Amino acid sequence: MKINDHVYRLDSTKSSNCFLVFDEELVLIDTGHAFVGKRMLKEIQEMNIAPTDIKHILLTHHDIDHIGNVRWLQEITGATVWAHEEDIPYITGTKDRPGFKKYIGKLAAKKYIKDIEPYGSNMKVGNIQIIYTPGHTPGHVCMLYNDVLFAGDLVEHKRNKLTPFPNAWNWDTQKLQQSIDSLKNTEYEWVCMAHGKPCQQRITID
Repeated sequence: MKINDHVYRLDSTKSSNCFLVFDEELVLIDTGHAFVGKRMLKEIQEMNIAPTDIKHILLTHHDIDHIGNVRWLQEITGATVWAHEEDIPYITGTKDRPGFKKYIGKLAAKKYIKDIEPYGSNMKVGNIQIIYTPGHTPGHVCMLYNDVLFAGDLVEHKRNKLTPFPNAWNWDTQKLQQSIDSLKNTEYEWVCMAHGKPCQQRITID
């Protein structure tokens, strides 16, 4: 799905959306479930993009439907992988995920990645602004690129409505709501979240 001339949602990752950003260097946002990796690579190659054209992989957070192909894709692309320092221990396997996600993580047959760069404060990767939005996970981030907000699991899009991510899946729902509120003065036209179709709506708390 083409969002605009510089942002593309990979159709092979609709179960947990991943996005290509055609910035100064090519960027992949999130890596989807482990079972979609080969389909992702095929779709990327059908766009006449060589895997090694991808220079950065930006992770919104540590959940397994976002990091499912990160090690494999890093090996294929040689890209630099980025995540927030609060979530890196869960991605590298040095710390168990909070709550019941601990058991989901252990059931998922994945290979841990060790080489991850932490986002800095008020950081940009190229022209993509990293915005710290904890709540869904301790190190969840959103990203802003021109008029597109990549919202990860801050919200979901269901029945033509943007709603905060369900409480049961959140590390701290109060912090998630505070993160949503922190975006009220942020200007954007599109919201590209992990679950649901990208849309042109504002994020609010009911």
